[in-house]
Amino acid sequence: MPNSRPVARINAIASAIPATDVDGDYREWARQQLTDPREARLFGRMAERSGIEHRWSVLGDSAGLEPGNFYTRGTPPSTGERMEAYAREAPKLALQAIAGLPELGTITHLVVASCTGFVAPGIDQIIARELGLPGHVERLVIGFMGCYAGATALRTAGHLVRSEPGARVLVVAVELCSLHLQEGARLEAMLAMAQFSDGAAAAIVSAEGPGLTIGEALSATIGDSEGLITWTIGDSGFVMNLSGEVPGRLAHALAEPELAAEILGGAEASAIEAWAVHPGGRSILDAVERAFALPPEGLADSREVLRACGNMSSATVLFVIERLMAQKPESGVAMAFGPGMAMEGFRFSWTEGDAG
Repeated sequence: MPNSRPVARINAIASAIPATDVDGDYREWARQQLTDPREARLFGRMAERSGIEHRWSVLGDSAGLEPGNFYTRGTPPSTGERMEAYAREAPKLALQAIAGLPELGTITHLVVASCTGFVAPGIDQIIARELGLPGHVERLVIGFMGCYAGATALRTAGHLVRSEPGARVLVVAVELCSLHLQEGARLEAMLAMAQFSDGAAAAIVSAEGPGLTIGEALSATIGDSEGLITWTIGDSGFVMNLSGEVPGRLAHALAEPELAAEILGGAEASAIEAWAVHPGGRSILDAVERAFALPPEGLADSREVLRACGNMSSATVLFVIERLMAQKPESGVAMAFGPGMAMEGFRFSWTEGDAG
């Protein structure tokens, strides 16, 4: 019997970044935090090799790094101050991404992913109010999951469409990572913070029209790795721990035949046309490339997003998928990695038809 379930597909994606590029300012600020000259030189060399040329912040000129600004007032901003900035700026950036969609149509559900701030009434309610969505639109916030929440949000939208064929889901991922810089951190933490950036992406998911299908779900947790990526709420913002062991552990896990087979769905890696891999850093992309023996151009879209935007946590994988949409790939895999250490994703393909 043929599968009668509707086929959920991403009809459109749009993205937005703030106006201020702060990568150079952060590098100078971080070098000043590292009092050991050897560590400062090492930081500079590794930052140059990061594959990142631009990172963006809602905090305006220099991301608050100039004397007397957000991060240079003598005492670090409290978590409360950072959440005030999130409540003010996150909805603006989210709405900027939504404005880039060709049309919203009649939205039935709103799914929002964000792990860099909290506000109540929630960011979902703020977005719905600003868009003038009816009060009966169902809303869901996916919070504090980290970098793989964007994949989870899209998958959740797919589940909604399959359960309600007439659903038209607006998915939003918005992250303000620049709100959580930490002064006086060790070298490893400074290098981790040197990857992160602000950004937002929005998508329409439905069971009609052309788009990128949201296929089989991919989900895995790597054993004995829970301490490698953590995201802790402190008195002075959210503190990221990103161990240097992550790329090696990830490469080892992806080399396991069982996990590789699950990701590939029985196909050969060479048969997968498109790879939407969350660019958590250059070494993460290198690990995925090696594990699946991908050609140099295999992760070109992920590397370009990393170069131009940095790691925008949950929004980043949507930026990569946005680039792939124009290519209309016949087969693909979306993967994102985050705290746990875990992977979330899905397989996808292009469809032109309206029929499920």
